[in-house]
Amino acid sequence: MIRFIINGLLRDHHRSLFPIIIVSIGVWITVFMQAYLTGVLGDMVDTTARFSTGHVKIMSRAFAENKDQIPNDLALMGVEQIMADMQSEYPEMTWVKRISFGGLLDIPNSEGETRSQAPVMGLGIDLLSPGSTEIHTMNVAKSVVRGRMPEKPGEILISDLLAEKLDVNLGDAATLLSSTMYGSMTMHNFTVVGTIKFGIMAMDRGAIIVDVNDVQLALNMEDAAGGILGYLPNRIYDDNTAKEIVERFNLQYDDVDDEFAPVMGKLVELSSLGDYLNYAGSVTGIMVLIFVVIMSIVLWNAGLLGGLRRYGEVGIRLAIGEPKGHIYRSLIYESVFIGLVGSVIGTGLGLGCAYWLQVKGLDISAFMKSSNMMMPNIFRAAITEETYYIGFYPGLFSTVLGTMLSGVGIYKRQTAQLFKELEV
Repeated sequence: MIRFIINGLLRDHHRSLFPIIIVSIGVWITVFMQAYLTGVLGDMVDTTARFSTGHVKIMSRAFAENKDQIPNDLALMGVEQIMADMQSEYPEMTWVKRISFGGLLDIPNSEGETRSQAPVMGLGIDLLSPGSTEIHTMNVAKSVVRGRMPEKPGEILISDLLAEKLDVNLGDAATLLSSTMYGSMTMHNFTVVGTIKFGIMAMDRGAIIVDVNDVQLALNMEDAAGGILGYLPNRIYDDNTAKEIVERFNLQYDDVDDEFAPVMGKLVELSSLGDYLNYAGSVTGIMVLIFVVIMSIVLWNAGLLGGLRRYGEVGIRLAIGEPKGHIYRSLIYESVFIGLVGSVIGTGLGLGCAYWLQVKGLDISAFMKSSNMMMPNIFRAAITEETYYIGFYPGLFSTVLGTMLSGVGIYKRQTAQLFKELEV
């Protein structure tokens, strides 16, 4: 029976070609959009974790309440001991200290007077310690455009756009004007040894990268940091694991009445990415539902048209005694075959487009010039396990639903009228 139905569909293109095209297009769009949303949001999560929050982050309570202002006067104290404790308790994770700061970068001329200056956003990370993971985590070495990595204290990297704006050459002196942890003004001299470009406009517009020990010295933050970042194994964020770690850590300090006591938060809370991730999940589900409804209506109409064309065929099958239920089921079997073929074709097309976008990417830097979000300038799709099967939901369900709706007419046929119909 199945072979008979398949042969009939293959030989009569009018019964299968149009529905397969409709299903293929719907599945194609569904698969591509799922990969696109997954890639964009995945890049946002990864970028935010690498440059800002980690998978979990330890701060002082006062700092956490005002974290958007980056208040280094409320920095976490005793970071070396806290890091040692966390590394002992969670040895599979990576723990690093970071300091974010703002200030004015002054470039002097040969006489020591100001030649150019600009506001900068600074980031203190571990650049000089042997075996430091920060260079790999933030992809610093591969982001160097000119010059080299810092090799000793007092050397910094600045963004390539900022270097062009300030007319800075490699080896030039640069003075950072900022405020210390205790609120006093500080000036610290550095040497520019390289320029960087991360491909993130918020960083590329005016960032400087400094060794964290130099920042501690410049800002009077000995054994203090803006935060301690923790990364789960393989740099893969898992919200449930992060939640368990956060709850366990914070439970230790529930009874401590001190605004400078440490508190831990997880990535989705610290960056407000939870709303984006929930939104993406909703969008994917809504997108699948929309295509199911639209394709079901289209295929329902196609089934009605096909039913009119096959009116005589169904009448003959009823006249020779074939049960209505059997005919109805055979039409559903046909729709399953059409849905499978269309889903396979559509999934293949969607995967092809997603793979191209995953490799080539979509450059949106022209629209990100004033953005402060930790978002890459190039959007890429990401093919996951779900990408391979998500298209079969709208592909199969809509085809079967459309056939079920259009096939109801079979049960309305009156056997007593069959021969009169066939005579006509």
